[in-house]
Amino acid sequence: MRLILWGMFKKVVIADSLAPLVNEIFRDYELLNGGTLWLGAIYFAFQIYCDFSGYSDIAIGTSKLFGFELMSNFKFPYFSRNIGEFWRKWHISLSTWFRDYLYIPLGGSKGGKWKSIRNIFIIFLVSGFWHGSNWTFIFWGLFHSILFLPSFLFNTNRKYTTSTIAEHTPLPSSKECFQVGITFLLVTIGWVFFRSETIEDAFNYLNHMFFDISLPKKYRSEIISVGVFIFSEYLIKKDERLSFKLFKNHLFNYLIYSIILLFIVSNFYEKSQFIYFQF
Repeated sequence: MRLILWGMFKKVVIADSLAPLVNEIFRDYELLNGGTLWLGAIYFAFQIYCDFSGYSDIAIGTSKLFGFELMSNFKFPYFSRNIGEFWRKWHISLSTWFRDYLYIPLGGSKGGKWKSIRNIFIIFLVSGFWHGSNWTFIFWGLFHSILFLPSFLFNTNRKYTTSTIAEHTPLPSSKECFQVGITFLLVTIGWVFFRSETIEDAFNYLNHMFFDISLPKKYRSEIISVGVFIFSEYLIKKDERLSFKLFKNHLFNYLIYSIILLFIVSNFYEKSQFIYFQF
């Protein structure tokens, strides 16, 4: 029930409240300044994550009610320290399928560097094509293959297979903050291609992003809710199944659950379709 509740919160309260802003910004990007476009890209990053991981949590939680254990589909990917770690934590069901039924049959990384590089490009391009035949998806896959390539060539793509950010300390180190920030920045730039209607719109959007970078007043209010969400994800980052209880006192736990439920109910008017239902 905690998984279902948290999934509903991510979908209804975060994703659906960001959706109208993202739609407006990407529609009118030519009229907006760079700061607004950065916010639009960041908001979409959290919209698609909360939308997709939200319904994954709902599905996993519902299945557990009937005694079925589904695999985890997200493991807090925005706390990743490089692109390799990001792809081990994002859409795990799809990426592991591509690994087992496409990458390994192609030879994986056993056929030498050049064949391995070829296989990496094939995997990411097919991943883009899986979302649709639009050039925006194809370029999104190509962009991620280019991001992934340096970590593969320098053998750092498997660096963070078992550890998490700030695993033994309350707060992350400055190095981890920098790594997470750079990774999130690159992933967010990639989301611009994913969200844009055409490849021309994507490049124009990116071009406008780097001019007049001032924070707009109109779209600021959602920054707080996104910040609170990031902090909440940070607190639970070691337990994606939410098997623990927040407080030892049951009263505090039920108070938190009630507040989350209240937010969900009060935001039901912001309904929008699940993004990944179209793929």
